[in-house]
Amino acid sequence: MPAADQPLELHSSEQAGAMLAEFIHRHPGLVVLTGAGVSTDSGIPDYRDGDGAWKRKQPVQHQDFMTNTMVRQRYWGRSLIGWPIIRNARPNTAHHHVAELEFRRHSRLLVTQNVDRLHQQAGSRSVTDLHGRADEVICMECGYRCKRDEVHERCADMNPTFERYSASAAPDGDADLEVDFSEFRIADCPFCDGILKPDVVFFGDYVPKDRVTSTLDTLKTCDGLLVIGSSLMVYSGFRFCRYAKEWGKPMATLNLGRTRADSLVDLKLNAGISDTLSYTLGQL
Repeated sequence: MPAADQPLELHSSEQAGAMLAEFIHRHPGLVVLTGAGVSTDSGIPDYRDGDGAWKRKQPVQHQDFMTNTMVRQRYWGRSLIGWPIIRNARPNTAHHHVAELEFRRHSRLLVTQNVDRLHQQAGSRSVTDLHGRADEVICMECGYRCKRDEVHERCADMNPTFERYSASAAPDGDADLEVDFSEFRIADCPFCDGILKPDVVFFGDYVPKDRVTSTLDTLKTCDGLLVIGSSLMVYSGFRFCRYAKEWGKPMATLNLGRTRADSLVDLKLNAGISDTLSYTLGQL
C-alpha cells in the first residue's frame, strides 16, 4: 500500500466510470464486495477516513459485550439514539446501481460488510451479509430471535428518561453519547433471561464459516473481484482480496481513499461511488 504521506490520484467520475466499464467488459462475471462507503449517502456514518484510520473510538468488542454488564448498558443505551438512524435509512443511488449490476448479470454475488440491509431494499438478490444484519436480535443462550425494534421498544419503555437525550449518529446503530449508563435497564431474553445481542459480527468475533466458504466457492469460479466503498482494513473483507490474488483473479477497487489492498489490485479508482457507477452503467 502506498505510504500515507504520498498523494493519491483522484479520478473524475467520468474517467473512473470509463475505466471501470472497461474492467467489467473484460471480466463480466464478478464478485462484488461492498463496505461502509456505499451507505454514507444514506446517512449512515462510516468508521474510517481516507487513509484508513479510525474516525472515532473503536466499536464495541464481542468479548466485552458478552462479559461486561456495563458495556451492554452503554451499548443498548446509545442504541436508543443510534438504531433509528439505520432503521429509517433508505437506499441511495449507489445501492440501486449495485443492484443494476446484478440485474444486467455483471455481478454473480454481492458480499457486503454492511449490516443495514439497504442492498436488499434496493433490489439486490444474490447477497451475503458477511457481518450479519442489524435489524434482528438473537439470544446468546437459547437462540431466541426477534426483530431489533422489539428490543428497542422494550428498552425505551424500561428507560423513559433516555428519550430526552440527543447525540450524533455513529456506525452500526451506535451514537456519540457519553452519559452515566449505570442505571440503564437492559432487556434480556424473555424466555431464558439470556443475553440479547444484535445478529451482527462484533469486532473480535468471527464471521460464520459457511459465509466465508460459500463466498470463496463463488470467488474461485468468477471472472474477477470488484470492491466498492471499503478500506478493507478489516481482515474479514481483505481476505477475499488475498485469495483473489492467489487465484489470479483480476481485481478493481472503487473507494474514496486508500485501501489495504492497494498493492494487490489491477485497477485502483479513487473517486465518488454513485457518480462513477452512473457513468459505468451508461457504458455497459
